[in-house]
Amino acid sequence: MKCPGQDSRYWKPGAIYEAKCPKCGHEVEFFKDEPARKCSNCGYRFINPKMDFGCASYCKYAEQCLGELPQELLAKREDLLKDRVAIQMKRYFGRDFKRIAHATKTARYAEQIVKEEGGMPAIVLSAAYLREIGIKEAEEKHPDNPEKYQIEEGLPIATEILKNLDAKEELIEEVCNIISKMDKDKEKDDLNSKILHDADLIVAIEERLKDSEIEKTEMEKLVNRFLTKTGQELAKKKFLNTR
Repeated sequence: MKCPGQDSRYWKPGAIYEAKCPKCGHEVEFFKDEPARKCSNCGYRFINPKMDFGCASYCKYAEQCLGELPQELLAKREDLLKDRVAIQMKRYFGRDFKRIAHATKTARYAEQIVKEEGGMPAIVLSAAYLREIGIKEAEEKHPDNPEKYQIEEGLPIATEILKNLDAKEELIEEVCNIISKMDKDKEKDDLNSKILHDADLIVAIEERLKDSEIEKTEMEKLVNRFLTKTGQELAKKKFLNTR
């Protein structure tokens, strides 16, 4: 059975329309079920401005249903993945609002940094949400030193969450790779790892400041630990009041 939204038997007047090419302004005719068309004037291929891609953003059969998806929609699918990872993280932690808040703030700063530095948002933000997902298991199995085993216990949980969300194998591997590097400073040589490190460090400093002040000289040393230019600039503005 074809999706009713894409079946022409259910179409109403206005199902065929024209849209201006964003490149040259030429009118391009669209059927409502076409995800993208190429402009006959300049050759630019652009996304259907009126098409509802809601289901295609998460359906693993979207390519089969709609054909080749445009880059704009592929990016949207990755954006939606990190939102779904966030939901699963919240469900896993339940009423542990402190850890939910930590992961959410880390992801927020990671998003700011990745926009300026580059990197892969879906990978970085998924890793930010799942960075501490193993702490509950670690506390139960290793109550004397849960932080030491947090990553070890968390990797299988992160993998299961991502697999259940139909994430690609290479994305799962990269997310787990970044998480595994978090307690190994010398191994953060790739951009995605550096971004997550800096986002996590900002949140760690914020949380420390809630309990006690940090002297300026120590804060300057902490700021020098940031690995990206954007992360360091954010830290200077927040903690050293510089612009």
